Parts: sequence; structure tokens; C-alpha cells
Amino acid sequence: MAILEVKNVTKYYGKKDNLVKALDGVDLTVEEGEFIAITGASGSGKSTLLHCIGSVDIPTSGSILINGEDIHKLNDDKQSKMRRSSIGLIYQFYNLIPTLNVLENISLPADLDGKKIDVAYENELIELLGLSDRVKHLPNELSGGQQQRVAIARALINHPALLLADEPTGNLDSKNSKEIMELLVSANNKYNQTIILVTHDMNLAKYAKRIIAIEDGKITSDTRVNHEDSE
Repeated sequence: MAILEVKNVTKYYGKKDNLVKALDGVDLTVEEGEFIAITGASGSGKSTLLHCIGSVDIPTSGSILINGEDIHKLNDDKQSKMRRSSIGLIYQFYNLIPTLNVLENISLPADLDGKKIDVAYENELIELLGLSDRVKHLPNELSGGQQQRVAIARALINHPALLLADEPTGNLDSKNSKEIMELLVSANNKYNQTIILVTHDMNLAKYAKRIIAIEDGKITSDTRVNHEDSE
């Protein structure tokens, strides 16, 4: 089942001689449970595409459907609700609330949506992410790797249809980067979580099951990864 359909999406900036085509007619279908990496050089359009999918940015034309619903045709209230309930976002800058502890940061999306916390699932996430002894700590009492783990748990707490990760290891060293990628693989395998990762690093992209390359706002390749061959 297609959980995401991107249909002829464009994103233009400027006009005439100053026109920049950040996205230039992108078509993409993502099935439930896929783990996709979108790669490309700086300015290729990969982050713009992710932001349009996450409704953080608005495409110039085209449509983006999540579970069959065009997110950019929703009014502001419904779009906000869709963003909270169906989309989990992870950035390289962890965006944690500094005055909330780990547990409160993780619970925040469910609290904002008026949802009752699934305590068993929350505890499972906390254990999976190695945060069991950190739940009462504030963000400034955590390492960068630990803060990113909290951001991942927060993004997963509402069982989102899509988990969108924009350069999630950009501020981490190689050891922590590897651990974060392995955690994303675990979330994909354990919860059948659909993940779209944006990265410029092909070594990180290889953790995904499908690698899509973007150049000048267009998809130039779409490759399935056979991890059995690499083991």
C-alpha cells in the first residue's frame, strides 16, 4: 500500500532570470514499511523535498498525498493535526524543549494532540533508545547522541505514518552516527516504521533499503539495496 505519493511536485524561487527550480517535477511513491534514503549534493533539492512532504514548506505545484490525503489542500488546523499525528520529524539540531526533561520531551507530541500516552510503547522506545537512566534529565544534561535519541523517541511516540529525518547525524561523531542509524534500522524492522532519510553521506544512505538520488531538483536514480549481499 502506498503511504506516500508525490505527484509532479515543483518548488520554484524567484522569477525570470533569477528563477531557481529547487524541485522540478518530482514523482515518488513510498510503500508502508520502506526505509528510503534521499541523497544529493548541497542545493540538489533533497531537503526541500523532505520539507514539502512534511508540510514544513509549500510546493509551487503538484500534490503530496499521505494515506491518500493531499496534505497541502487541508486547512491550517487539519494540516497541523496531520503533521502531529502522521509525520515524525528529526533534524540535525535536536529541537528539544530545554525546560522539559527527557520524558516530557518525548511525550510532547501526544500531549499537544490530546492523546493518552501508550505507556508500554513509550517505555519500550525509551529502553530501545538506551534512555532508561536519563528520563528525568534536562536536554543540557545529555550528550549530543543522547539528545538525538530523545528526538527520535519524540518523533515515534504518535506512531507516525512517516518518519522524516533530515541529516539526523550531522552534529554527531562517527560512533554516535552509526548508533543513530542502527536505531533507525531497528525502528524500521521492529515497528515496520516507514522512514525517509535525507543525507549527503553515502555510507549512511546504505543503511536504507532504497536509495534515491536527486540532482538539480530532479530524481536521477532510484535503487533498491540488498543488505543480504552486503553481510
